[in-house]
Amino acid sequence: MFFRFVVPSVMAFALSGVYTIVDGFFVGNSLGDSGLAAVNLGFPVSAFMQAVGTGIGLSGAIRFAILRGQEKEKEAGTCFCDTVLLLAAVSALLTLVTLAALPGLLGLLGAQGELYGLTAAYVRVIALGTFFQVFATGLVPFIRNLGGASFAMCSMIAGFAANIFLDYLFVWRLGQGMAGAAWATVIGQAVTMAATVFYLVKKRVGFHIPGARTACADGARILKVALAPFGLTFSPQITTILMNRFLAVSEGEQAVAVYGCIAYITAITYLLLQGVGDGGQPLISRYYGEGDLAAMRQMRRYAYLTSLGIALVCMAGFWLARDGVGVLFGASRETSRSVGIYLPLYLAALVFLSYVRITTAFLYATERSALSYLLVYAEPAAIFLLLLLLPNLAGLGPLGIWIAVPAAQLAVWVLALFVRRRADRTIFPPGRSWEDAEL
Repeated sequence: MFFRFVVPSVMAFALSGVYTIVDGFFVGNSLGDSGLAAVNLGFPVSAFMQAVGTGIGLSGAIRFAILRGQEKEKEAGTCFCDTVLLLAAVSALLTLVTLAALPGLLGLLGAQGELYGLTAAYVRVIALGTFFQVFATGLVPFIRNLGGASFAMCSMIAGFAANIFLDYLFVWRLGQGMAGAAWATVIGQAVTMAATVFYLVKKRVGFHIPGARTACADGARILKVALAPFGLTFSPQITTILMNRFLAVSEGEQAVAVYGCIAYITAITYLLLQGVGDGGQPLISRYYGEGDLAAMRQMRRYAYLTSLGIALVCMAGFWLARDGVGVLFGASRETSRSVGIYLPLYLAALVFLSYVRITTAFLYATERSALSYLLVYAEPAAIFLLLLLLPNLAGLGPLGIWIAVPAAQLAVWVLALFVRRRADRTIFPPGRSWEDAEL
């Protein structure tokens, strides 16, 4: 049962991981290091839209699953409707804010000189397609919680295939450059959204406009939990933004292109691990709602083992292919050589990251919001602090920038050990230690 939920989720997130590198592949092989660097600078905006949808949708789906586990079907239906309304409102707001604040946003992302125009062309189109990106990621968690994990995977496959074809058409055949890559991303997400709407209509998941008081109460509760899955999804992009800015100042455009290649590759592993956590979420939330703590523990144990296995396989595979990663994105020979040097630093931390990701997913699946926030936002905070400190310590210089991310992930793993122990004391029956519960 665990794998019936998790395997389609992992495969869907694997496609999502490839989704993030498709634009980089086509643009990098079309425009070279400048195009690759511009996609790396602009993609966090698209990732932000999708992370907002994931955060709100997953939070609503968690509450939906818990209510159904408690046999409160009417309240569960209202929760779904409130989530849809919240997704729509946030989509409109994000579109307006992004377009209005575009110049300042590009400066914040570190776009300068030639990269400014390239990045602006990409981000402007992404902003226009906010609605499709938010709903594509926001409705998928409900499909998983309704037992449609395989359909959710197929909907993402359809969007992924559309993105590849349109990238080829717009970027390579029609020469539309950065704007073409962005339109391919938006239309691909629209295809996924259409598939999810079809599933929900077929399942007759009713929609109605709830009362204002109920909508506000549910909206506040959804947003409270949503900050954790949003942060978990978007944290790699926060890292990318920080690294881009520090590398651009310290080493220039080529270093940004190097980190772009590393970020694309490691993002695949991050999403696979999130696929395990989010795939197990419907079962963990359901058993938590039913009060079946033994089954809930078993699902978590499977999630830890599965994520560890995925991390080890990715470490081995990417290490063996490290010298060809830059070539895949059309990077220069010097850039590719640097990718092969620095990539092993990031692979070494994947084992620690696998534990943190599952622990965080477990916390928000059981609505332990405060503890999940702590783990989610500790990583980017630690990275920022280390980026400020390490280059000036012991003469590390630029190397201090490159080791900041793996060092921060190791520190957050230590924190996760204590956080999980504290959470277990509140969830499991009094008189039983967390070690006994695991046994």
